[in-house]
Amino acid sequence: MSVKDFPEECWELVFRFLGHGPHLESLSMVCKQFLSITNRFLFSLAIHDPTIPLLPRLFLRFPRLKTLDFTHFNGHHEGLLHQISQSGLDLDLINLSNQRTLPVDGLRELGSKMQNLRVLICSNIGSLRDSHLVVMAYSFPFLEELDISFPLDSQASDFGVQRLSSLLENLRKINISGNYLITDKSLFSLCQNCLSLEEISFFTCFKITQLGIASAIRLRPGLNSIAFNIEKKRIHGPALTPSPIDIDLIDSFRSLKKLTAIDLSNSVISDEFLFAFAEGGGLMLKKLILQDCCNCTFSGISYVLTKCQSVQCLDLRKIDFLTDQCISELSMFLLSLTSINLSGCCQLTNSTFFILTRNCPLLSEIKMERTYLGMEGEEDSMKDFVVNLEVKKVYLGDNVLLSDASLIKFASICPSLQLLDLTGCEGVSSECIVKVLKRCCEIRHLNLAYTGMEVFEIDFEVSQLEVLNLSGSRIEDEALSIISRRCSGLLLLNIQSCWHVTPKGVKQVVENCRALKELNLKNCWLVSGDFIAWVEFSRPSLRTIVTPSDVGAY
Repeated sequence: MSVKDFPEECWELVFRFLGHGPHLESLSMVCKQFLSITNRFLFSLAIHDPTIPLLPRLFLRFPRLKTLDFTHFNGHHEGLLHQISQSGLDLDLINLSNQRTLPVDGLRELGSKMQNLRVLICSNIGSLRDSHLVVMAYSFPFLEELDISFPLDSQASDFGVQRLSSLLENLRKINISGNYLITDKSLFSLCQNCLSLEEISFFTCFKITQLGIASAIRLRPGLNSIAFNIEKKRIHGPALTPSPIDIDLIDSFRSLKKLTAIDLSNSVISDEFLFAFAEGGGLMLKKLILQDCCNCTFSGISYVLTKCQSVQCLDLRKIDFLTDQCISELSMFLLSLTSINLSGCCQLTNSTFFILTRNCPLLSEIKMERTYLGMEGEEDSMKDFVVNLEVKKVYLGDNVLLSDASLIKFASICPSLQLLDLTGCEGVSSECIVKVLKRCCEIRHLNLAYTGMEVFEIDFEVSQLEVLNLSGSRIEDEALSIISRRCSGLLLLNIQSCWHVTPKGVKQVVENCRALKELNLKNCWLVSGDFIAWVEFSRPSLRTIVTPSDVGAY
């Protein structure tokens, strides 16, 4: 049986088993039939300025697109949204974040065609007004998720939010953070009118009071995710004096029996407040974010984690009273933990890394940036080491004391690493990195930005490495030559501000790394514009080139 005789439905099943990414791209080059089939597996498209002339053909080529992302688009939207509305696509999500304004007429036309749109993201918009909220609600009445967070100029008021809430009956998730004019009325109307509401975020909405939050929660006790911050007010003098937490707010959190996620970043909280939501939704809590919180103690955090032993994602950034001993005690309750962020906890040493990898069997991601890593703690002897095959991602950036010896220990404990971020760790040598790559042969993403790296004496294939960031390093053409031969599977190479790199080294990368999709040459002043033109012509797989003058070509 030939390829043509094999049913396309069967090929689709085979390709779906292979997953997305480079495998499908290689298959698309085999024949026109394979190209047609693989086109059906693209569901998301990011729109850049140079993409615009190609859109009609792209919409025909990828008929199953569900998501369009405009976050990197700088042009005018009205005509563009008209094209999309006429494309026949059945979109599920549109992201219009980072735009100067919202295209009101375009949204109306799009809404008349895209009846099934579920998610609209309009974060960091230049200007947001009540009229925009009304148009969104009328145009997309079946929205389930809406993000209108942090507009640069927010004129959105209670009127707009109340109108929006009365029209979006299916709304499950909304982020109104950064809209500083809205008050308790907005929060109350959302919880009263949106009967399916499950998740709500309202950071830096400081006209919303503690009493308002308590009243809204009592209206919607079925919330499973809430994110807000209690302002650190200046009461007396220049210092930040904690204002007391209202007893009604504390009591209201005891009613959130279905709470699975809570984010209180940058808040004044208290142990009593922590006790309340632990007693309420403790059994179901999966995500706990207490980044940069103050006025609580270790007792409060410990009580929460004792009650909430199903927590999978834990963020305790900048909780500066945490010590290795604290982490040792907490780890006994973190058997379900998959991700932890302890960045900025300045008292934590190597012992914390060893404790977590030994006591948390499901842990896959560790973030310990700007800590005291490199300093040996009480649990630094080899007898305490336990190999953990679950840890896949480790972020250790800006640990200035981190040494080769410590990093080698970490690599020995986590041989299944796929991502290692060492941004700004100047105490780590290139010889150590080579040893780490040999021990952790599954690494796909390696970040060595601003580490002072100069050479790489790699004498073995690093076939899995796909993303390499060397920005701000001291590498020269010789190092690039070795990288191009040993890391031929690279998809993204960032050598921004590598001032000693010349076209000779870049040319070897382009010629040897045949799958390369992104290349960042910003501030590589020895690389000329004529050479960039050669790069574009010589490596068709490249999707993004950031040139020395920071002009992107796509």
